[in-house]
Amino acid sequence: MPEIDTKHWNMKIVLPVVCVLALVVGVLLGHYLPVGGSTGIGKTVVSEGELDTNIGSYTIDGKTENITVRQVLEASTGVEAAKQKDGSYAVPAMEKVVGYARNKVILKEAEKAGFSASDDDVSEYAKTNLKTDDYEAIGKQYGFSADATKELLRQAVTIEKYRNSVVTTKVPELPTAPQAPSDGNKETTSEEYAKYIISLAGNEWDAEKNTWASTDGAYYQALNGYSISNDSASYEAALAAYNVAGGNYKQVATQAAAEWREIVNKVLDKASVTAYSMAL
Repeated sequence: MPEIDTKHWNMKIVLPVVCVLALVVGVLLGHYLPVGGSTGIGKTVVSEGELDTNIGSYTIDGKTENITVRQVLEASTGVEAAKQKDGSYAVPAMEKVVGYARNKVILKEAEKAGFSASDDDVSEYAKTNLKTDDYEAIGKQYGFSADATKELLRQAVTIEKYRNSVVTTKVPELPTAPQAPSDGNKETTSEEYAKYIISLAGNEWDAEKNTWASTDGAYYQALNGYSISNDSASYEAALAAYNVAGGNYKQVATQAAAEWREIVNKVLDKASVTAYSMAL
């Protein structure tokens, strides 16, 4: 058993971010801020027989769970990706240990709240966000085994369910850009562009009167210089509406991320993590 140099780390997040599982970067909302630190002065590699050596621990609700080298590698770079030419394995950096602990603390909070993910949930999530539920194929892109890939996705689904239940700010669907005309002419008009704009504008548009319902809305402010009716609008006008929708989405998403960060930090306030430096 190697000697250990114990270091205690702050669990809190200082960026508007969400729990990160290395495999699904960006699928939820963002990244944890790297905490800093490294493997310290000492061992930077371990043998295959040392992969299950404890490299840290976390405590939540009075219960302490150990963290092994293997667990951190499986959730960050993949075990095989850490393998060196001589058959040894690179010891994960301290920040990865802390990140792993954070993920597990939030996962446990989600499970305590009654959330879980079935095989069907995981499959649907993978198809939606990664375009396939072939876990082996997905894992190969990131250096993970098929089992580790499926487990990371299961955790992502469980945490997403929890997040959706506790964050009150509802983020709208990310707007899709209008289809550009084949000739590239931005002044091209069509009924489809009109429908696109009206759909985004919502109650800012009065379909019965075939005009704007008010003049103080964001869409009117951006589009009042364009000729728009129920059955005709230009591609250029549709692009302007898309920009408004994108701005609205970004604003609401930022608000939701800040709310989630606050919730996560309250959970992390109840936990502590200890990372070890494996001395020679």
